[in-house]
Amino acid sequence: PPRRNRPQTGRPMKPKTLSLIASLTLVTLIALCLAWETVLAPVRPGGSWMTLKVLPLMAALFGILRGTRYTYQWSSMMILLYVTEGVVRASDPAPGGQLALAEAVLSIVFFVAVVLYARNTAPSRLARAARQDA
Repeated sequence: PPRRNRPQTGRPMKPKTLSLIASLTLVTLIALCLAWETVLAPVRPGGSWMTLKVLPLMAALFGILRGTRYTYQWSSMMILLYVTEGVVRASDPAPGGQLALAEAVLSIVFFVAVVLYARNTAPSRLARAARQDA
């Protein structure tokens, strides 16, 4: 039976739309992090080991592109490290501060998309949606 104490907020976003949002923000975040640490505002001139921070993002990329629910689940926790880095480094002198804010915003959008995707593709929700459509 449906919960009666929670108001209906409308139809949830489609998993395909959420997957597209997650994929685009992840690819953009990978490009931003690489450009930031190599060209735009590296910690050291010429780049540094900070470029390795894209490796966890790359590990999630193929699962996100394939729509693997498990990848959406674990990447929702991993992305919080990037939110934290963006917020902490936001006080860096320009252009580092702006890049850090962009990283934080992209990470938050990615987080929301993957959490909603995982929530909307839960087996119980899929079964419920199929029953309603029938």
